[in-house]
Amino acid sequence: MAGWFPVVSLTGPRQSGKSTLVRHAFPDYSYVTLEDPQTRRAALEDPVSFIRNRKGGLIIDEAQYAPDLFSMIQVVSDERGDAGQYILTGSQNFLMMKSIGQSLAGRVGILKLLPFSFREAERGQQGQLEVDLFALEGGYPRLRSAGMPSSVYFPSYIDTYVERDVVGLLDVRNKAEFHKFLSIIAQSVGALINISSLSRDTGVNVSTIKSWLSILEQSYLTFSLQPYYANAKKRLTKTPKLYFYDTGLLCYLLKIGSLEQLLESPYLGAVFENLIVSETAKSHLNVGENPELYFYRDDSKREIDLLDCTNSGSPKAIEIKSSRTYHDKYARHLQTVCDEIDIAKDARYVVARVDSTYESKDCSVVSARDWLLR
Repeated sequence: MAGWFPVVSLTGPRQSGKSTLVRHAFPDYSYVTLEDPQTRRAALEDPVSFIRNRKGGLIIDEAQYAPDLFSMIQVVSDERGDAGQYILTGSQNFLMMKSIGQSLAGRVGILKLLPFSFREAERGQQGQLEVDLFALEGGYPRLRSAGMPSSVYFPSYIDTYVERDVVGLLDVRNKAEFHKFLSIIAQSVGALINISSLSRDTGVNVSTIKSWLSILEQSYLTFSLQPYYANAKKRLTKTPKLYFYDTGLLCYLLKIGSLEQLLESPYLGAVFENLIVSETAKSHLNVGENPELYFYRDDSKREIDLLDCTNSGSPKAIEIKSSRTYHDKYARHLQTVCDEIDIAKDARYVVARVDSTYESKDCSVVSARDWLLR
């Protein structure tokens, strides 16, 4: 990206490793962070001098805090005409994209950095990483590199997130209400998003719930999976499902604090489904592809957990089961639905917590580990 665009924007959730990555990738660039109050004040009070007085390549961390910088970056980058002049990072996608859209459209290459995938996390340790343990711990770099218990890491992470990203952007008068909302959202993972139900359960009005859901997506804590439909008459609902990008955070919000608790939890199936969906999204993002992921549900109550249409010529259908044993009934909808929507027989999968991958009569049965490392 830095070889093509004058400006590169790297967004992602807090503490996903953005600052570390760009400083490692561009060691000769000057570095400033707008989380430092004095630096932020200088950028806000005199954006012209802030940009013009810094020669050569410049990394601006948490650039969304000084939106007036973006128009000055446009002016200077146009004057110089070189690629890779500015590297901007940010944890608040809404503010970053708003500023980019106003001043830097067509001049910026946009990248996203999420917490480590299973493949990345395993590379960073000795020996094999257990899938269930990764689901419990998640992929945030600081947690993994320090061997920090999630019970220590995530309370601080959530407090920082609420203070800096939520209170700063939304009118959250009662932080306890937002914490309750996070817990309820976690309990609803993998289910259709029901705004009215969330409003009743939290005691917060519908418009506020919509704003809170939006900020969760804009700050890369959650994402939505849209329903697939090739035939509008068969579409059951317009309602998406909600998932977390990191299952460690999800487990923390579900009060799952150990591997034993996870394996005995009624939420094991939902956590495992979230893991496979989010890791499939990361597998595309990490090679520069925009994931096109859906779920299938029709008025005959046939469901498929995940349709991966990222490569339009070879879509895949995936059923996700947390069982350690495969049963033929798991594939009962794969055959009929996939025949109707033209998904090839060799692109039908059941991903489960089985020990090994093999072919069944209706689909490929894939172990979670093999799916995550593919």
